[in-house]
Amino acid sequence: MKIIKKLNNNVALAEDGAGKELVVFGTGIGFRDVPYILTDLSKIQRTFYDVKAGYVELAGNLPEDMVLLAADIVELAQYELDCELNPNLPFTLADHLNFALERFKGGLEVSTPLAYDAAHFYPREVTLGRRALELIQQRKGVALPDDEAVSIALHLVNGELEHSDMHTTLAATQIIQDITRIIEQDLHLTLDTGSFNYSRFVMHIRYLLQRLEQDDQEASGMSGALRQLAVQYPDVYSCTLKVRDHLSIHCKQRCNQDELLYLFMHINRLKHRGGEE
Repeated sequence: MKIIKKLNNNVALAEDGAGKELVVFGTGIGFRDVPYILTDLSKIQRTFYDVKAGYVELAGNLPEDMVLLAADIVELAQYELDCELNPNLPFTLADHLNFALERFKGGLEVSTPLAYDAAHFYPREVTLGRRALELIQQRKGVALPDDEAVSIALHLVNGELEHSDMHTTLAATQIIQDITRIIEQDLHLTLDTGSFNYSRFVMHIRYLLQRLEQDDQEASGMSGALRQLAVQYPDVYSCTLKVRDHLSIHCKQRCNQDELLYLFMHINRLKHRGGEE
């Protein structure tokens, strides 16, 4: 492995045998003059591929133990969520955790926006956030407040969506909250926000918001079925149109007929199964 740029004494930018760049962590690997060939690969503690340039510099400025801790949290999340996460996530999460620990030690507590709603919309991520708090306490000897589990969860949600950021995630959480209220009021029901169907609905809305923002809507050619369903379930169709209109206010983009059909199907499932599978 070729070490091509020192980020600090223990962190460097490297190039593997296939010529691909990666960030590597290991005791003393940045100490020597660069470039050089690292022959003793046992010195490498952790490797990170596909890291964007802006995060490469961040990697060298963060406490190494925080990056390694964040990387372990991300690795656990990838296994539990069974999905690929943004390769920059270990560094953004490490930056957040480092700041959270500094705030806590300084006696400053910061509330998490929409913490209660996020816990309902992203239950798997919040569970992982709580496990992350346990890991932080084990390694750093600090018991961060429970709200911090939600902050970690929102970072994981960001990592699940390729083009997301914290502002986008918080905005999406507010939109989902609004849409849930519209459905409950319009169809006169109370949704089980802990159910599988509701979780699937939230996931659908998250990706729908992303598609609307990127102007990349689904086009399956099945939209003709919507006319028949609108006659069969007029109340659900009316509710779907209200949700569509609410989305268009925030996204400046109106759902096409195919997206409207998928939205209708999710809302219809929530109505007739009460959010339960």
